[in-house]
Amino acid sequence: MAYFNVLGQLVDIANREIFSAEVTVEKGRIVSIRKVIEDKNLPFLLPGFVDAHVHIESSMLVPSEFARLAVVHGTVATVSDPHEIANVCGMKGINYMIENGNQVPFKFYFGAPSCVPATPFETAGAEISVQDIHDLLERKEISYLAEMMNWPGTVNRDPIVMEKIALAKKYGKPVDGHAPGLRGKIAAQYASAGITTDHECFTLEEALDKVRLGMKISIREGSAAKNFEALIDIIDDYPDKVMFCSDDKHPDNLALSHINELVIRAVAKGKDVFDVLKVACITTVEHYRMDVGQMQIGDPADFIIVKDLSNFKVLQTYIDGQLVAENGKTLINRIQNPIINNFNTGIKKIEDFQLLAKGNKVRVISALDGQLITPEIQGEIIVKNGFAESNLESDILKLTVVNRYQNAVPAIAFIKNFGLKSGAIASSVGHDSHNIIAVGVDDASICRAVNLLIQEKGGISAVNGTKEKVLALPVGGIMSPNDGYEVAQAYTNIDKMAKDMGSSLKSPFMTLSFMALLVIPDLKLSDKGLFDGQRFEFVDVFLS
Repeated sequence: MAYFNVLGQLVDIANREIFSAEVTVEKGRIVSIRKVIEDKNLPFLLPGFVDAHVHIESSMLVPSEFARLAVVHGTVATVSDPHEIANVCGMKGINYMIENGNQVPFKFYFGAPSCVPATPFETAGAEISVQDIHDLLERKEISYLAEMMNWPGTVNRDPIVMEKIALAKKYGKPVDGHAPGLRGKIAAQYASAGITTDHECFTLEEALDKVRLGMKISIREGSAAKNFEALIDIIDDYPDKVMFCSDDKHPDNLALSHINELVIRAVAKGKDVFDVLKVACITTVEHYRMDVGQMQIGDPADFIIVKDLSNFKVLQTYIDGQLVAENGKTLINRIQNPIINNFNTGIKKIEDFQLLAKGNKVRVISALDGQLITPEIQGEIIVKNGFAESNLESDILKLTVVNRYQNAVPAIAFIKNFGLKSGAIASSVGHDSHNIIAVGVDDASICRAVNLLIQEKGGISAVNGTKEKVLALPVGGIMSPNDGYEVAQAYTNIDKMAKDMGSSLKSPFMTLSFMALLVIPDLKLSDKGLFDGQRFEFVDVFLS
């Protein structure tokens, strides 16, 4: 549609006013905004929502399918870090994301992954070099240097880390942060290197520390990590320094909501609606200098029409003047999604998951619902015929990470709070290197769950006796090329199976995917062994 008019109550966020208006769109841009006689019955017109930090891959959908679901909730753009596919397929993976996203009417702003591999303590499928980052930042499709997870290297001014940051500064592109728990002098040293954002704050005090150091804070509410309740009050004093993000959003959750959920909850808490909408619609666009409309004359016609300013029910979503969603239905057509992958390990045997016991006292990873941090606790496991086994009575289960890029001996450790009473679940979505990660009550179930994924070249699986479910993820072993709503339903089904097996976690597969994320303390498991994220070194599973 080259030319059309829209009538509604326009929410002018910058001037903090609402008035009835007729907005004229021509060739994808807003060409006029004319005040009309006030009509309180009109729906509201406002800029579209923007996700300030998301890994599209965590939706298990390719970008084109992610867009089809996101626009229904009023999202028009994302700041997207292709870190996950880069760990699997390198530059080829980043190019895949850009090319796939370019085929649909949605505004993806991709970053140059700064830490691939994330650490030298795990096996990844690829490396993004300093030269690669230079080549990426030269491109108009790359808008920023993605999260600098190597905070020790940043704080200590590691030459390679600083060279990457210098490249971003050279090209005038912001640098995203990733510094969970950093406070005081260390946080100041981190920020002073040129880090401009952080989405990893656990507490309001930590967020305030970083804001005072000049960083913007992204309030994260994803499928696993949920920091909204802890951080939302920062809006009261620093509405200009806050953004909303999901970071990681599984397909079932994305089918239900996105950034709109944070907007609804913030307003319900009594936060000023103009402050909330600035956080959701404006600050991210300004920070990353995105070509995303803000309901001003001359802007791209990226806007949404909502029924009210409390429930924010999205009636229509427009991107560049194109109607892309209406009344809960996506209007973005599906495209053909090719397959790329990097999956080279062979079928495993039950014996591969046996662990000779050095005793019955072990270090245990404590999985916390809604958090990425995993405190180290101590526990007792069962020793049978000299081998270490799960202790169901204490909910201490066997955890394994299997190298998916080559044949290697699986790493074994123990974890608490998954709650499984039988069977096993497994995933080749295993941040950051995306090796296979599995948890279960017995070696046979763990082996079967892992082998199902090896046969599919990636996915998530659940095994309970003779019952098996698999959601295949053949794109990089982390994404499906299929219809997003079908993937969401398949995920819902396998998630239910995991919960029927005893897991009380809200999102057991998402939580599982982070148990190999070494850059988040305290205790994690990589394909090379049990890792202490505080000391940044491997530790023994068994306690002397």
